[in-house]
Amino acid sequence: MATIAFIGLGNMGGPMAANLAQAGHNVNAFDLSGAALNQAVEAGCNAADSAQHAVRGADFVISMLPAGKHVEALFVSGEQPLFDLIDSSALVIDSSTIDADTARRVAAAGAEKGIGFIDAPVSGGVGGAKAGTLTFIVGGEAAQFERAQPILACMGKNIFHAGETGAGQIAKVCNNMLLGILMAGTCEALSMGMKNGLDPKVLSDIMKQSSGNNWALQVYNPVPGVMDGVPASRDYEGGFMVDLMFKDLGLAMEVSQQSASATPMGSAARALFNLHKSNGNGGLDFSSLIRLYQSAE
Repeated sequence: MATIAFIGLGNMGGPMAANLAQAGHNVNAFDLSGAALNQAVEAGCNAADSAQHAVRGADFVISMLPAGKHVEALFVSGEQPLFDLIDSSALVIDSSTIDADTARRVAAAGAEKGIGFIDAPVSGGVGGAKAGTLTFIVGGEAAQFERAQPILACMGKNIFHAGETGAGQIAKVCNNMLLGILMAGTCEALSMGMKNGLDPKVLSDIMKQSSGNNWALQVYNPVPGVMDGVPASRDYEGGFMVDLMFKDLGLAMEVSQQSASATPMGSAARALFNLHKSNGNGGLDFSSLIRLYQSAE
């Protein structure tokens, strides 16, 4: 079993670290939140008093952070960057969703010190993180991908090698742009049906068996009371925040500009989530977007 440092124990990182510990790995975990760290300890992880302490002697270092600036500061530009402390034999696996350029810069900084770095953002939501069924989308060298696979398999069931460093992030923002579009469209259709007297569960069941079927209808219905165990059933708490979806759609827009790709639907989805966010809903799950439609009466 490997010694793994896990940095970032939020809604996604906490369950991922727990699954590694339950698989028998020695997990040294750190988060700025004491409550999150305590939950990790209860799940079998070891508490580290700093990220710097967590990485000492680690075979793998996994990070799950909000944005590219946090990843770069942690490994490269902070007061005590981890690349100065990580063993050259270790492999860094960054599962944050960040811009590809930052991923490439951090990987290059690691390579200068002989440390391997791959970008491995995830899809599957909090439910997938808890169940260990995440999808990992990896950018990096083939040998690094092969080395990471047994570790990633403890946290996910679908593991893809998208290409060279940064490719994982490009694929992830393409996926999340589509997710944002699908959720917005699902909210729009369900809201229209409800305003015309339809039962949202009946309408959802109809669309799931018809050509409008999609992931949101299958496992993440945005209407309260339709589906158990989703954020909509707990007042949109504890899921993938609107703030993060807005961030990811911003990353997608940056990629579209860099490559001259037309993204009119992605742009429209970002505008909708921005409006929802500006109304004070940034901390809610992104499926709460249906409230924007319900309030437009």
